[in-house]
Amino acid sequence: MSDSSLPSPLPRVEYWCELQCPDCATALDDVRALRAAYGDRLEIVLRHFPLEKHKHALAAAQAAEEAFAQGQGWPYVEAVLARTGELGRRGEALLVDVARELGLDAEELDTALIDGRHMLAVDADHAEGQAIGVTGTPTYVVAGKRLDGGKSQDGLREQIIGLLGP
Repeated sequence: MSDSSLPSPLPRVEYWCELQCPDCATALDDVRALRAAYGDRLEIVLRHFPLEKHKHALAAAQAAEEAFAQGQGWPYVEAVLARTGELGRRGEALLVDVARELGLDAEELDTALIDGRHMLAVDADHAEGQAIGVTGTPTYVVAGKRLDGGKSQDGLREQIIGLLGP
């Protein structure tokens, strides 16, 4: 017997992101608004889609995976996205500094970048993104529908809300 007083489960939101992408930094406003509106009922999953044009994007994706392993993934992602220009200039040094600023084990994050322990996860995300037609970032997948935000993010939040339902 089901309890009709419980809200119906929401489809998860996949946020295909690249941590050196200024558009992804802007898209965080939508992610925050969705979290505020739906709270714990909504699962937002970061998916990595590093672009070749950003030379530190692959390292940033691996660093984010290590931050998730250390329990601070979203704060780390938001902190790095807030500094995309600086990431372009400083590269991996910034990634380690952000870890230190957030109280993560920065030496372990640096080691993870060296030993590549998260490379398979990042590569798997990228391959899956290509398979489903992701070509740029930010891109969302909600209820099986891909919403591309690389050219324009206008109206994306409303489209996502429409796919999530009441």
